[in-house]
Amino acid sequence: MFLACVPGTVAVLVPWWLTGWRAGDWWPPLRGLGIVPLVAGAVVLSSAFVRFVVEGLGTPAPVAPTEHLVVGGLYRYVRNPMYVAVVAVIAGQALLLARPVLLAYGALAGLGMWAFARGYEEPALARRFGEEYERYRRAVPGWWPRPRPWRGPE
Repeated sequence: MFLACVPGTVAVLVPWWLTGWRAGDWWPPLRGLGIVPLVAGAVVLSSAFVRFVVEGLGTPAPVAPTEHLVVGGLYRYVRNPMYVAVVAVIAGQALLLARPVLLAYGALAGLGMWAFARGYEEPALARRFGEEYERYRRAVPGWWPRPRPWRGPE
């Protein structure tokens, strides 16, 4: 339910509202490149959500949080793969539909997600998981994936 409501609204409903799925008139190969971030973002989003359920024994929703800190899979490379994936989906739609308004929207959505992560999620995770989260936060970047996976505390 959470996956459909929150990321679905940000990555599907609002872009549809902004564009009506009507395509612009860009060079077709450039538009075709939009498939890559769109599909990659959808795969990452699904994978990250499954990781919350299986590894964390909960959901990304604040009303049903995980029992365990999620640090496996894609979370070994970047702390916020779901947010990065949502922005990738929006950027892919912007290219595919040749609609610059979606690039601007994606930037604003990304900024909103960054503010939510910094203002709410990070302090909440620090309170809930303490030093375990602080070690993870220091080792794994929030928004730009590290080249090699984090292997945990050494």
